[in-house]
This record gives sequence, structure tokens and C-alpha cells, in this order.
Amino acid sequence: MVRGIAREQAILTATIELLGEIGYQALTMDAVAQRARASKQTIYRRWRGKPELVKAALDARDAVQVAEIPSTGTLRGDLLSALDTLCAQADDRYLTMMTGLVHAMRTDAELAETLRSHVADEDQGPFRVIVERAVARGEVPASTSTELAHQVAEGQIMRRMILNGPLDHEFLTGLVDDLLMPLLTRSFPVEANDLPGR
Repeated sequence: MVRGIAREQAILTATIELLGEIGYQALTMDAVAQRARASKQTIYRRWRGKPELVKAALDARDAVQVAEIPSTGTLRGDLLSALDTLCAQADDRYLTMMTGLVHAMRTDAELAETLRSHVADEDQGPFRVIVERAVARGEVPASTSTELAHQVAEGQIMRRMILNGPLDHEFLTGLVDDLLMPLLTRSFPVEANDLPGR
């Protein structure tokens, strides 16, 4: 059983590596099999085709990242720590992988349909775990939704990468303090002109 799990993990890791090196279009089952030192028959027994394999690899990658989210004791600290860890892994290979997948989804209906559930699943990101901790500490109510914060963080980070801007502490602090904390706590700053009667 352990051997089977190790083989599956090797296949998923090889898939992520190749997506970052050559992109989705150039990815082949032969290349994955060779990189993972597995047979194509083994891959096809587990996944019907390339779209399913890629989704499984992305799911596994995100699950590892979520499991490694540190607990700092505060909502703000957890957000900063998690995003700092995620952004440290967002290198040129990550951009190659993501831009390649976005482009491929426009022309490959099967891939687009398969990956929609991955993109839409909030549990794939760090926010569910972080908010659950914050709820337990009494920082936010149990009804707090992570959907918008997830979308905003993902969009801002991808935009920053496309513009070749640094994913540094200043950027992450602004993202957390100006956008994510207000979204999750609903503590939006009120301008004088927004007050009634103004």
C-alpha cells in the first residue's frame, strides 16, 4: 500500500514539475511516466487522461501547502505567514504552469471543465483553515465567508506576477491589511464623505 501511495505521489510531483518546465500543451503521459519512473499503464489505471491527472496534481500540491500553514495566534499573522510561504513558491515555473493552464483551458473544453472544480474549491487554498482558527479564537464570527478573500488574494498575486512586480513583504502587508482583513472582518474604513448627511 505504501509503495502504491509513493508511486502515485511521484507521478503527481512529476506532473507539477513538467507543467512548470514545459507547460500544459507540451506535457505528455510519456514524459510524466519517464520523470516518475512509472509505466503509462499505471498512470492510465488511476487517471483517464491528462486533464484528470493535472487536476489531481494541483489538488495534491495545494493540500500540502494547506497542511503546512503555520499558526501564529492571530488572523493577520496567519494570513501574512501563509501568503509569504505561498509567494515564496510562486516563481517562474509557477507562472509558466498557470499561464499555460489558463491558455489551454480556453481551447480545451475537457480541461476547462475538469479544472473548474479545482479553481472554485475554496478548500484548495489556505483561507478555510485560517478562518477556522480565527473563529475558534473569537476573532471573526462562524458565518465568515472566505470566497471573496480567496478570489482577491489569488487575483492580486497573479496580477503582480504578470506585471513582474515583487511579491515582497510590502506587497503582502498591503494585501492583508488593506484588502483581506477588511473583507474577512468586515471592518471597512469609513470616509467622512460616506457618513450620513455628508
